[in-house]
Amino acid sequence: MNPSPQRHRPRLDLDPTVVAHARSLAVRAAAPVVDLARTRTTVSVERAVLRMAGLEGADPDGIPWANHLVDAVRAGVGLEQGVALPVWDALARGEAPDLTRLAQRAAAGAVRFDLPGGSARRDALTGARAAAAAGVARVDAARADRDELVARIGDPPQRPWIYLIVATGDIYEDVPQAQAAARAGADVIAVIRSTGQSLLDYVPEGATREGYAGTYATAENFRIMRAALDEVSHEVGRYVRLTNYASGLCMPEIATLAGLNRLDMMLNDSMYGILFRDINPLRTFVDQRFSRQVHARAGIIINTGEDNYLTTADAVDAAHTVTVSQLLNETFAHEAGLPDHLLGLGHAFEIDPEVPESFRLELAHALLARTLFPDAPLKWMPPTRHMTGDVFRGYLLDGFFNLVGSMTDQDILLVGMMTEAVVTPWLSDRDLALQNVRYVQRAAGRLGEDFVPAPDGLVATRARQVLGEAVDLLERITATDGGLLAAIAEGTFGGMRRPADGGRGLDGVVVRADDYVNPVSDLLEGGVPVHEEVLA
Repeated sequence: MNPSPQRHRPRLDLDPTVVAHARSLAVRAAAPVVDLARTRTTVSVERAVLRMAGLEGADPDGIPWANHLVDAVRAGVGLEQGVALPVWDALARGEAPDLTRLAQRAAAGAVRFDLPGGSARRDALTGARAAAAAGVARVDAARADRDELVARIGDPPQRPWIYLIVATGDIYEDVPQAQAAARAGADVIAVIRSTGQSLLDYVPEGATREGYAGTYATAENFRIMRAALDEVSHEVGRYVRLTNYASGLCMPEIATLAGLNRLDMMLNDSMYGILFRDINPLRTFVDQRFSRQVHARAGIIINTGEDNYLTTADAVDAAHTVTVSQLLNETFAHEAGLPDHLLGLGHAFEIDPEVPESFRLELAHALLARTLFPDAPLKWMPPTRHMTGDVFRGYLLDGFFNLVGSMTDQDILLVGMMTEAVVTPWLSDRDLALQNVRYVQRAAGRLGEDFVPAPDGLVATRARQVLGEAVDLLERITATDGGLLAAIAEGTFGGMRRPADGGRGLDGVVVRADDYVNPVSDLLEGGVPVHEEVLA
């Protein structure tokens, strides 16, 4: 999603020295966390390796074979060297004819795992690399399929892309609703996950019909919805994108399944899991790095979660924490190989409408993000916190939100509902919300080309103030013992205190040995092309 050269990005006149300083501070603040992520693995990273190599399925109780196999290797020889060598050594020794049967036998305690050396290690490494390459080749093929479909069917003719949530809990009910939304103008369909799935340390298997306030993220559900959106894409004459969530305790695995099944966007931000699901910071930073490597290879646009901070912290007082998080997310993404055109940084229209000049303040915050990240497909989130149940007031607030999106040239606009945070929206609510977006887009047109804030006006002054506060916070983070992890523990973001030694999933973090092997990461980090013959 590279910005078209014909587009005119509205910009603020920010001091380039201040902007450069902010970015350098973000790199310094992120560095210790990057080092941590590069020297550790997790049970979910290792399960993702097996899934990339083709391991699917679950036992009669629904526990995936990937979980069984990783648990057996960990119990036998540990995960410090990674799961790949012990697994492919066992296959080479004839413990089982394939991954699935190896996992089944391991679950029954019938497999002996070793840490091979010498020629046995070379044989295991060869097998693991071939299996990993076959999986990455499938990801590459899915990306090529997307490129071909976009070239043949076409992209939506306008920006922002209209992003709509569809998730009933039943994947077979989601399909007709998603197709109806696409016919009504939605460009991106988001299937949000069933409540609590982020806390499951396994990925459910198969098509599901029993999710609560969302639909389970599974490989089969991905395949079903992707096929449905391909069908409607041909009908409406534009490629309709599919979004899900790569977050929580299975972030690397869900990212892998998304890459294999041609999802187009994934919500992917470790801070969301840390702050709002109390997932251990070490676990989720390690998982985030691997998942973003997969997303980069798959050409998947990530959506970050800065908008969530403003549901628990004041949107004026805490505006600078959004900017700090965006700068940190940019740093983490670049380190993992994710380019700007796949970096869907999040921000939101969440200022209390009773605050004087609230619309101008929202403009300032949105335009600051647009100026700092001109090549990123920014995701602009609608008002939710101050929706009261007055649907007329809510509809007007959503209209203001849509107008800011047009004035500041946002790329991805999540459709706001006048019943947001009050009741589960009806289909008619979605239709009215889409009408609101379409009206504002038609009426505003390319308003961003004409919107140039006065250099000393409130919009420009407020943006410079927020950037200055962001720099101050980054300086405090880099100067403090413990750095970013300490800032998270102290509740700097979203008002949530999350210490590095607390939260869910810490027991799934493992310090890598010097001879750790991950054949998938090796391919993703090196950007190694995979030849088609590995699929033969």
